[in-house]
Amino acid sequence: MGTVSRLVRVAKVGEIPVGRGKSLEVEGVPLAVYNVGGGQYRALEGSCPHEGGPLGDGALLGDRVVCPWHGFDFDVRTGACDVAPDLSVTVYPVRVTNSDVLVELP
Repeated sequence: MGTVSRLVRVAKVGEIPVGRGKSLEVEGVPLAVYNVGGGQYRALEGSCPHEGGPLGDGALLGDRVVCPWHGFDFDVRTGACDVAPDLSVTVYPVRVTNSDVLVELP
C-alpha cells in the first residue's frame, strides 16, 4: 500500500501578500509558502540545500524564488535550481479550500 498524504493548513487566504513568501515548520518539515498571484500558492522545501538559508524569506521573481543568503534560485513549480542542478528542492502540492491554504505532505 502507498503512503497516505495529509493536508496541513499553513495560512489563511490573503495572509501572505501576492509576490511574498512565508517560512514555517509543520511537523518538523521546514516549508516556504509563496503567494504567486491569481489565487495560486506554491510550497517548497523551506531550507536552501546550499547552506540552509530560509527560502520563505527570499524574493519571488516570476516563477523563481531566490535564497536571501547566497542567491541560489529555485523554480517554485518544479524545485529545480539553475545555479546548481544537483541542489533542487522538494515541491509540495497546495490546495486552497474556502479561506485556508493547505499543503499536502507525504
